[in-house]
Amino acid sequence: MTRERPTRDKPWIFRTYAGHSTAADSNALYRKNLAKGQTGLSVAFDLPTQTGYDSDHVLAKGEVGKVGVPICHLGDMRALFDGIPLDTMNTSMTINATAAWLMALYIAVADEQGAPRASLQGTLQNDIIKEYLSRGTYVFPPAPSMRLIKDVILFTTKEIPKWNPINVCSYHLQEAGATPVQELAFALATAIAVLDTVKASGEVPPDKFGEVVGRISFFVNAGLRFITELCKMRAFTELWDEITRTRYGITDAKQRLFRYGVQVNSLGLTEPQPENNVARILIEMLAVTLSKSARARAVQLPAWNEALGLPRPWDQQWSLRMQQILAYETDLLDYGDIFDGSSEIARKVEALKQQAREELNRIAEMGGAVAAVDTGYMKRQLVESNTARLEAIERGDQVVIGVNKYLESEPSPLAAAADAILTVSEEAELGQTERLKAWREARDNAAVAAALKDLKRAATSGGNIMPASIACAKAGVTTGEWGWTLREAFGEYRAPTGVGRAMRNDVTGLDDIRADVDRVSRKLGRRLTFLVGKPGLDGHSNGAEQIAVRARDAGMQVVYEGIRLTPEEIVEAARKQKAHVVGLSVLSGSHLPLVEDVVGRMKKAGLDVPVIVGGIIPPEDAAELEKAGVAAVYTPKDFELNRIMSDVVRIVERAKGASNV
Repeated sequence: MTRERPTRDKPWIFRTYAGHSTAADSNALYRKNLAKGQTGLSVAFDLPTQTGYDSDHVLAKGEVGKVGVPICHLGDMRALFDGIPLDTMNTSMTINATAAWLMALYIAVADEQGAPRASLQGTLQNDIIKEYLSRGTYVFPPAPSMRLIKDVILFTTKEIPKWNPINVCSYHLQEAGATPVQELAFALATAIAVLDTVKASGEVPPDKFGEVVGRISFFVNAGLRFITELCKMRAFTELWDEITRTRYGITDAKQRLFRYGVQVNSLGLTEPQPENNVARILIEMLAVTLSKSARARAVQLPAWNEALGLPRPWDQQWSLRMQQILAYETDLLDYGDIFDGSSEIARKVEALKQQAREELNRIAEMGGAVAAVDTGYMKRQLVESNTARLEAIERGDQVVIGVNKYLESEPSPLAAAADAILTVSEEAELGQTERLKAWREARDNAAVAAALKDLKRAATSGGNIMPASIACAKAGVTTGEWGWTLREAFGEYRAPTGVGRAMRNDVTGLDDIRADVDRVSRKLGRRLTFLVGKPGLDGHSNGAEQIAVRARDAGMQVVYEGIRLTPEEIVEAARKQKAHVVGLSVLSGSHLPLVEDVVGRMKKAGLDVPVIVGGIIPPEDAAELEKAGVAAVYTPKDFELNRIMSDVVRIVERAKGASNV
């Protein structure tokens, strides 16, 4: 008689990615989620916080509290974790360029609570390389960015030994178009670059280096091809064990463990028939939980309606319950790895590992991950892979139910309600800026000045940035002041866009569009010029990149200067480049104020140029934008890029009267 295992495995950490509006509102949400059985926090910060700006900075306009919580100073961080004992909490913070600063604020709050630093548990995302490639919340050039990561790793390894000081992040690589092989290779190359930086510093004794390796964690994505995704995770586990053993000589098997958290594919959620997203989320979760030897240590699931806007607490609860049902109601945790011994799984895992090794060798020959960023190699590969993915969807080769197949649908009662998504009041930004002003007025400015002087000294002298940052936090320094001080020390950076050399693999269906572009260009007297702009702080550039590539392949003159442009810069570029049409990509929820600002400035400048907009934009906001003069609005349901190109030509022709020229 076969006996079942006498004890169950411990479940993974249950998280939801949350934060919005204000620190107080986010704190209330965290408490509710913890009361519902969530076992860890995953903090979403707003874009000004992630890029080192205070809430009253010009670039923060329209962004405050939209995609996360604004944290400007110690008071905000204190309010965020009010009543939540940090010595018993496991906190993941999605922060990169300003990771050292947010970690300093977190430590300062823990110190106030009397929580021993050695008791703190959690994770910083802190992977700046993927920011250059996909998400765009970078600030500093590669060298000082890697130095900041090194400083955080060294400080936490010594003072906060239970903390994971970096989540090497392949999650956003998949969202940017990465294949499973590229996810494996690019993420592992990043981890190698980080460990090599730490080792080369000479600041870690050789007998302690295993402790550094043992605290490196990863943050991954899981798509719908869940057998491939499951095999990818087994490949990650085996390759990491191989790299840490052979490259770094780590003999302790526990230190070689592949530690990872996961969020399943948010950008794979669909706007049409959004109820189908529940099935997608569940299937994707299985990829990172079914195989015990490659099971995630923490899982956070998006809500079914995130392709429509911010989820409500009830929507997040639904995703939390999916995790709990799998962990507690099924017998998954009663058994060992159910895929061990499968020849199909073993064959796929070995193929992924071999291809990843080959890509890792190519990156190594270039000089490593940082060099592959600087040359544009990795970014170009991602843009090309994403182009191929979109082409497959357009052709119908990659089926997306409700998008390119089985389009007939009953109206969704879930999405029909007026409050189907969470909206952040514009009053949140006003309240936050008022609190920031009050904070500046109440603090000891002499202490602030002294702390900032010490911070700059640490930055320029090569000292560890963490002690000075913690001192800044306790003195009352703001996020923008910390960010500006390091901008002065390190400079700012603009990563390659990957658009210039990315080639479309399939030109089917473009002949007629090219002919129309040529015809209209002749009547305009020069090549139809399309300016693609990303206003605000949102760095998710996938959509803008694909529009730019397709417009170029359709024969247009394309101007795309990358992310984080002010409305003033976009209008000036439109004037200078004599653009015939301006396309704005905004994913952060700040589309209304930013687009209206651009349109208003263009009118004031006398530029009679049509503006089109793309992003996650609710129907009511789309109507507002059209009232403001926007010529067309596109959302994730508009996946046929050739149709958008045809629309662009018609919009220019109509606006310029080219047909009568």
